[in-house]
Amino acid sequence: MDKKIEKKRWSVQKIGLYVLGLAAAVFLFTAIYRDAGTSRLNVEQERLLTDTINHGVFKEYITLFGVVEPIKTVYLDAIESGRVEEVMLENGAMVEKGQEIMRLSNLDLQLNVLNQEAQVVNQINDIRQTSILMDQQSLNLKELALDIRFRIDLFEKRTARNSMLYRDSVISQVDFEETQDEYEHLVRRAALLEKTIEKDSLFQIMQQNQMTTTLDLMKRNLEFAKNSLDNLTIKAPISGQVSSLDSELGQLINRGERIAQIDILDNFKIRAQIDEYYISRIFPNQKGSFVMDGRTYTLMVNKIYPEVTNGTFEVDMLFEGEQPGNIKRGQSISLKLSLSDETQATLLAKGGFYQTTGGNWVYVLDANGGVARKRDIRVGRQNPNYYEVLEGLNDGDIVIVSSYENFGDKDELVLK
Repeated sequence: MDKKIEKKRWSVQKIGLYVLGLAAAVFLFTAIYRDAGTSRLNVEQERLLTDTINHGVFKEYITLFGVVEPIKTVYLDAIESGRVEEVMLENGAMVEKGQEIMRLSNLDLQLNVLNQEAQVVNQINDIRQTSILMDQQSLNLKELALDIRFRIDLFEKRTARNSMLYRDSVISQVDFEETQDEYEHLVRRAALLEKTIEKDSLFQIMQQNQMTTTLDLMKRNLEFAKNSLDNLTIKAPISGQVSSLDSELGQLINRGERIAQIDILDNFKIRAQIDEYYISRIFPNQKGSFVMDGRTYTLMVNKIYPEVTNGTFEVDMLFEGEQPGNIKRGQSISLKLSLSDETQATLLAKGGFYQTTGGNWVYVLDANGGVARKRDIRVGRQNPNYYEVLEGLNDGDIVIVSSYENFGDKDELVLK
């Protein structure tokens, strides 16, 4: 007789399946709980640039590009306008002080000098002629005074005789009074003539002084005109190298127009442009340096130009000590300008991450290197190579310093 076999409700296989399912559910639940609120992004590790945090020497400086210029430049501007008649030198030639560079012509100025010369000659002739006339007038007055003095003496004697004859009734009273009246008239006329001669002498002195002053003024004007004529010949005020000399024969040069410049090549300076962001941190005597032919040369800020153009301002830097022997005018120099002294600091290499984070956070790799997690930091000063880390990073931390532009705002980066 057949016996009915009852199927077991809990077999080994079935129990095993339940155990595996429960374990998977627990694992899934744990993962979901652990990762709740955490956003991730898968990235390729070979495309990332990293830097290992370390403690070292930090010096704040900025990199500048400057141009070598002569330490002294003299500009030649046209004092008088004129047409270029002759150019004695080529652009770039060496010149000695007083050497002629260019000759201009100005017909109006030349005619003006000739006219003033003629006016001076005429004035001299007028002065001579006037002096002769005044001398003649003075002689005439003196001659008249002499004649009156003679007649006074004559009538004085005649009046004395007629007085005696009148008392003796030899002559009439009318004859005596006529002689006496003539004598008194001559005396009064002599007194008036004496005053006239005195005033004439004063007038001659004033006239002579005025004519002399006028002549001196005309001579000074003539001398000034001749100097203006001499200014048509452009001469070197110092010894050096002529540059920017590009005038052509027949060209019209206006007064005040720049003709050329002379550079003194014994010493040079560096003129550099600096971003206006640093304008409050640049001071005279600030130090800079650059390397040329394996040697380091030191510079010092000598002059700061306050004008800001296109977001930059300029400074002049002089060499402190020896300057390179092969340096040339117009040469470009890359230099470092120090903003602080050397100090010990935690260093983070510069990179594209800063444009996204502003230095407020970075991605730091965990110990096994498979994940990079977001971490808040605080940075201070900077130079072209490093940021000074004030908080958030320790020595040995590995930080992603390449651009975060494609990472969005993920909390973790899963490296593949």
